[in-house]
Amino acid sequence: MTDDKFILMSLDDDRAKSLAEVLGNKTCKKIIEYLSETTEASQKDLADFLKAPINTIEYNIKKLLKSGFIQKRKNFFWSKKGKKIVMYELTNKSIIISPKKSVGEKVKSLLPSFIILFAGTVLLWVYSRINSINVENNLNIGYKDEIVGTVVNNALPPILSPDINPLWIWFFLGGVLALLVFSVVNWRKL
Repeated sequence: MTDDKFILMSLDDDRAKSLAEVLGNKTCKKIIEYLSETTEASQKDLADFLKAPINTIEYNIKKLLKSGFIQKRKNFFWSKKGKKIVMYELTNKSIIISPKKSVGEKVKSLLPSFIILFAGTVLLWVYSRINSINVENNLNIGYKDEIVGTVVNNALPPILSPDINPLWIWFFLGGVLALLVFSVVNWRKL
């Protein structure tokens, strides 16, 4: 049992068919109504209340479980004959039916995150470049001055300097990894 507060399904989902069957079934509606008035009930309790055969109740409970309207309780009882008696309750979930999204729409929903990640990476790269140039200027380390023709400490141009902080690279790789993990875990919800 998950702790989600809703059940999300598309019209193409198999559960949508079972949901429609449940909503069109009088016995299922009566079971839902009874469980809404009581906190839990067994198949025998439902059969006694509805004055219906136990196999009819069992059939309808299977439909209700499949559609997500009810769930089995964790607690159960043992009958005098040693049979396990399962208790059922309504799920406290909202059912949301939405159109199915294509893969392109799902990827498009991740696009703003990638744009923000790219912008943050560029800003971090610019910051590291400015910081690197400032450090080189403060240490009097430079590169070949084309106008004067002198070489100061034989240093590389700032764009190729090995002293550049690789923080922006780690930021970008970490962001891409986080987005990939998020999209894999939440692919159905996107």
